[in-house]
Amino acid sequence: MRILMIAPGPIPVPPTGGGSVEICMSAVARLLREGHDVVVASRQFPGLASVQEEGRLRFVRVRVSPGASYIQAVLRHFAGEKFDRIQIDNRPAYLPLVRRAFPGTPVSVFLQSLTYTPVGKVTAARLGQADLVLANSLSLHSRLAARFPTIKPKLRTVHLGVDFDRFRPPLPEERAELRRIHGLEPAAYAVLFAGRVIPRKGLKLLVHAVQFMRRSVPEAVLVIAGSNGASGYGKEVRELARKKRVPVKFLGKLPHTRMHHAYWLADCFVCPSQLHEAFGLVNVEAMATGLPCVASAIGGIPEILVHGVNGLVVKEYRNPRAFSSTLVQLARSSETAAVLGHAARRTAEERFSWLHTAERLAVLYGWPGPLIPEKEVEERAEVCGEQMEENIGAEGE
Repeated sequence: MRILMIAPGPIPVPPTGGGSVEICMSAVARLLREGHDVVVASRQFPGLASVQEEGRLRFVRVRVSPGASYIQAVLRHFAGEKFDRIQIDNRPAYLPLVRRAFPGTPVSVFLQSLTYTPVGKVTAARLGQADLVLANSLSLHSRLAARFPTIKPKLRTVHLGVDFDRFRPPLPEERAELRRIHGLEPAAYAVLFAGRVIPRKGLKLLVHAVQFMRRSVPEAVLVIAGSNGASGYGKEVRELARKKRVPVKFLGKLPHTRMHHAYWLADCFVCPSQLHEAFGLVNVEAMATGLPCVASAIGGIPEILVHGVNGLVVKEYRNPRAFSSTLVQLARSSETAAVLGHAARRTAEERFSWLHTAERLAVLYGWPGPLIPEKEVEERAEVCGEQMEENIGAEGE
């Protein structure tokens, strides 16, 4: 099968920073190439080659003139080429143009949020032109079905995944070195936030929660990956933390290749989202590293985290005291934290691998066989298990 995956115009693929769409596209494309010829189309960015070859995978970056249309440039570039399947990622607006350019090719749209699906006849008409509409969670699936009832027969759910080679529990020396580098005292209890530093992610609420938490856990420190706190909303968060006397460490905008380091230095991870979170990739990444996670009971998060089983879910997620009491509970019981962290890692391994994501897509696209032979999957799992045993053994020494 020959597959064309079209990225949104504003983002580079593979990612130079973060972003769940580009992370997902890169990971899935590199697995789909095991059984298919895959082309990923994105915009040309400075410092990136126009074509990047990785076996049966090609990243093609299209140059777009100032004021010109990105999607039109992509379609001009691939005019006359043949594909068995086209996947548009997170941009329903591209559907009519792609359908017109490739009238005989099945086209799907893989949605990662509600951002680009406003209620109305225009969006409904666009989605109606897709052969499949893919949602990254059951929550997003149900929201789309409610907004656009006519597309229900086309809707499918495809959960996202995580790279277990990088996102794994750290060795004690790895954790200690990262905490030293970032100026965290050995006794500090590091509460980590990672993601876009924007109002809907609930970071100011988390500042208040840590303020209340410090009355019982004075060693608590807020660590933020996603901003340096020098401008914009990050600066507002820094000022609020200063007023509330909450110690805060800004790690800046880390490239995704280094994101696992943020999780490694933390004692727990918090996702205090205040508006619908379709999936929440950061939760799965944190879980894969063995961190106990605390998150809002909103959107697709409860599909990932089960309260008291592999994490802690806050129902009153607009109340900072609800987060505070949950965090105090976690900080006071290292046994609870360890049990939740180990269960989180197991959940990630069992349910949220990129191989699961890629194979689900391959089946939906008409390819029933496994992308990677079962023996090779078992060998990879065995290596991963050995690493986990080594980490656990080192923790007990």
